[in-house]
Amino acid sequence: HNGATVAVKRIRMFSGADSDSQRSRLVRHPHMCLLSLTFLQQFCREALVWQRLHHKYVLRLIGIDRESFPSSFCMVSPWMKHGHVLKYLAEHGRDDVDKLLLQVAKGLAYLHSMNIVHGDLRGTNILVSDACNACLADFGLTTVVDTTSTTNAALTSTANHAGSARWFAPELIQPTSFGCEKFMRTTASDVYAFACVCLELHTGSPPFTGVSPDVAAMLKVIAGERPARPYPSMSDGLWNLITAAWAQNFRDRPNIQTIIEHMRTLNV
Repeated sequence: HNGATVAVKRIRMFSGADSDSQRSRLVRHPHMCLLSLTFLQQFCREALVWQRLHHKYVLRLIGIDRESFPSSFCMVSPWMKHGHVLKYLAEHGRDDVDKLLLQVAKGLAYLHSMNIVHGDLRGTNILVSDACNACLADFGLTTVVDTTSTTNAALTSTANHAGSARWFAPELIQPTSFGCEKFMRTTASDVYAFACVCLELHTGSPPFTGVSPDVAAMLKVIAGERPARPYPSMSDGLWNLITAAWAQNFRDRPNIQTIIEHMRTLNV
């Protein structure tokens, strides 16, 4: 793009004309065509919002490409040569881990100030720029999956984001048990996920890394259990902040701006 290397993320869309079997499915389930169209419309609206965002710690969306691949479209963003933050820390050491966490918090605060919920905050969705700064990626668009789902919300979301279940707040796993009418990502669930990211970046492993399968980890979260504190890398101050951020009741969690203010007092 304009002489610069870019990253292209391909999004495949269901099309009734793709195959005889898919055409047959459309005959039996005509709502699928409408669902696909609804997804596309909402995805494009979300992408337009993303394209207008400008922040040092948020990955920029250059645009949407409909020409490179038939029957699909692509999101085009700047190329990040360092890859995601877990890869960066594994290769360069963890001396800057708290600095990167503060940058993640600032990027998240910007999204929240724009009334955008990230919805899938985890290490692999945090890239590292050429200037070695954290850049949030793959945000906001996850809400499209939630709003177009016609089945059980919690189960659908877990199926669609199988790898991210360990970062789910209790109210995302079992909404009605925690004061929510339905599955819905919020700024409070983002704050919970940020606490998990703090642990993940310090350890290099996902939450409850020794627990398998994912559903076993989710049951622990529902029961109020949390991963153990990583010694000796994490300070008392940051651990206390994490403990507040992944509170069982979403109403008890601080907002991300409050977290940033506390992180600054820790000389992060």
